[in-house]
Amino acid sequence: QAQFVESGGGLVQPGGSLRLSCAASGFTLDYYTISWFRQAPGKEREGVSCISRLGESAITADSVKGRFTISRDSAKNTVYLQMNSLKPDDTAVYYCAATRWRACTFAHSLIDYWGKGTLVTVSS
Repeated sequence: QAQFVESGGGLVQPGGSLRLSCAASGFTLDYYTISWFRQAPGKEREGVSCISRLGESAITADSVKGRFTISRDSAKNTVYLQMNSLKPDDTAVYYCAATRWRACTFAHSLIDYWGKGTLVTVSS
């Protein structure tokens, strides 16, 4: 059964860093474009960063540009989101998602698999 397992969330102080991991089982991530989304309390789920199937292109939301970096490790069948200079506004549940769409997209209708999410709390 295809599924994601996200990890790396937790409580961090403003200005701190976390690295989220998204490990896939039951399917090979190389065949998918992978995105990270987040959903804060009372808000809609929004796209944060995306990396294409071959890693040749990536997009990042303006709100996290320069602070978050997405990467993938084919050997480990895992995608990462390195988050630096965290702010309280980054507090949310973070989800990884996979689409067979070749180009990066944050369109929910094109997502084939969703992870269950990992909570990131930025607070002093």
